[in-house]
Formats: sequence, structure tokens, C-alpha cells
Amino acid sequence: MKKNKHPIIKDQMVEALELPKDLVYHAAIVTITGKQELTLENYKGILEYQTDHISVQTKNCRVTISGKNLRIPYYTNEEMKITGLIQKILYE
Repeated sequence: MKKNKHPIIKDQMVEALELPKDLVYHAAIVTITGKQELTLENYKGILEYQTDHISVQTKNCRVTISGKNLRIPYYTNEEMKITGLIQKILYE
């Protein structure tokens, strides 16, 4: 696939046209509610699922959520909810 040679121009166009960045850049959206709930949108797949950590692949990076009693009560093709005691979020 051909990479964009002018990322600055693309950034300026996105800002000027007020386009949603998550759609243009296929960025993951992480919404955290307190220490016990996280919603992750725009992911590709679950890489690891343990009660102390969950690793998820997004288009641009790997997101690892660490904590205690972690679980995924639901997921769809677009989003998932993670519950438990969330202690750390790592972007790799």
C-alpha cells in the first residue's frame, strides 16, 4: 500500500475540514470510566486475554490493559467493553 508522502498536509486538511480523526486515521478510541470500566473502539483483534491483562491489536498499535479480575463482558466487530480493576494502560 502506498504511504502518504505529505502527512502535514493531511493533518491540515483534517483540521480545516473538521473531519473525525478516528475515521481518517483509523485510530483506536479508548474511553475510561473510573478505574473499573473501559470501552475500546476500532480494534482489530484480541491478542491475549488473562484476568490480569488483556492485549488488543489496533490498526496503529497494541493496547495492553493491566489490572485485577479483568474480563470482557461484550464485544462486537467495532468495540469491546473491559471491566475489572484497571491499573495500567500501555500503548506499544
